[in-house]
Amino acid sequence: MTRSLSNVAGLLAVITVALVLFAARATRGASRQLPEPAAATVVDLTAPSAAEDTAVLAGGCFWGIEAVFEHVKGVKSAVSGYAGGNTANPSYEQVSSGDTGHAESVEVIYDPAQVSYGKLLQIFFSVGHDPTQLNRQGPDHGTQYRSAIFYNTPQQQRVAESYIKQLTVAKTFSRPIVTQLAKLRAFFPAEEYHQDYLAHHPNQPYIVINDQPKVAALKKQFPDIYRN
Repeated sequence: MTRSLSNVAGLLAVITVALVLFAARATRGASRQLPEPAAATVVDLTAPSAAEDTAVLAGGCFWGIEAVFEHVKGVKSAVSGYAGGNTANPSYEQVSSGDTGHAESVEVIYDPAQVSYGKLLQIFFSVGHDPTQLNRQGPDHGTQYRSAIFYNTPQQQRVAESYIKQLTVAKTFSRPIVTQLAKLRAFFPAEEYHQDYLAHHPNQPYIVINDQPKVAALKKQFPDIYRN
């Protein structure tokens, strides 16, 4: 995998990664500022208020998705892990085989009073990943890298379905959105070495090329909600 390159990789390895990224970007396109979800699909006035809520999202390698949401105001924590499959407490190697049904996912714990579920989805689709890539994201291939939203409640399901419909009707993307919507059955945290990976390995070639630009795009496109 491209991600396995280490900090001490030679110049040739870096050039190879850059070429892979160039090919991926040719099909992926740049991040974009998407419209917010329609207000009517975001606010449920009958729902009780809560101090925190949970969103579970999958969009390719969890390193980048986690890093993006760790920089969002109102997010209390972002944890890399696995969801959507049938194997309990899977290892990274098991998930990477593609046989568990799990996707590399991120559990986002957030304060609804500071950031809405709809805003998280706007960020997810704008800078987190490309929702038109089927069973892949950039240089990573396989169902474990699929685009997916694992909803916890009927309200989250309605917001996600409405937002995808909104983006589809507006023809925001030149290709169909392939994001899977599925009820969350379980979330399993990944191994400790995957947590806060970008913060611990900011100069790793894969991180520099694939994930640092996502955080930079968040800062540029959502300055009011970005935090250092």
